[in-house]
Amino acid sequence: MNKKLHNLWAGLRHVSYWYFFAIAAVSLIVAIGALRQNNLTALHLRDQVNKVDQANGNVEGALRTLRGYIYSHMNTNLASGPNAIKPPVQLKYTYERLVEAQKQSGDAATAKIYTEAQNYCEQQFPHGLSGSGRIPCITQYITSHGGTAQQTIPEDLYKFDFVSPSWSPDLAGWSLVMFTLSLLSGLALLGLELWVKADVRKDLA
Repeated sequence: MNKKLHNLWAGLRHVSYWYFFAIAAVSLIVAIGALRQNNLTALHLRDQVNKVDQANGNVEGALRTLRGYIYSHMNTNLASGPNAIKPPVQLKYTYERLVEAQKQSGDAATAKIYTEAQNYCEQQFPHGLSGSGRIPCITQYITSHGGTAQQTIPEDLYKFDFVSPSWSPDLAGWSLVMFTLSLLSGLALLGLELWVKADVRKDLA
């Protein structure tokens, strides 16, 4: 076994472990920059979703672009930090427009029922004054034709939190792979050199 390691060292002795450490350092710098850029791009795409949502534009398209980017790039999680908004993507304006539309629809439906009640009760009490049967008729008609109360729109349907992968095959991901392999190779070569030198000193002693 010692002979095999010595032969291995003889073949690798001209390759300095500092080469691998230098590659590892450069790869780490590139990885840090790429990871930061991934996060900044995700934040920019979230801002685009908010702008499109406010402008009542193609929210689904902007949301699909953001979701696709986060799912294919590491370090793009948006809910980070103790004071972060959770869930980080909220279609606030879409939700408010739907609530307002529902309210207006409810108001219109109530007004329609009231008009129908008035017309119906005028036929039932053509000569009646407000206190002689028509008002109780209108009240009963509205109650019997009001239907069920409108349900609140679930706001959770308009809140999103996309999770990025632990590793992605992009610049950041491959830089981390290169950093890991270079660091391990450098450490292995350094360990081999130290072991061989110690073994040689032992033989000479």
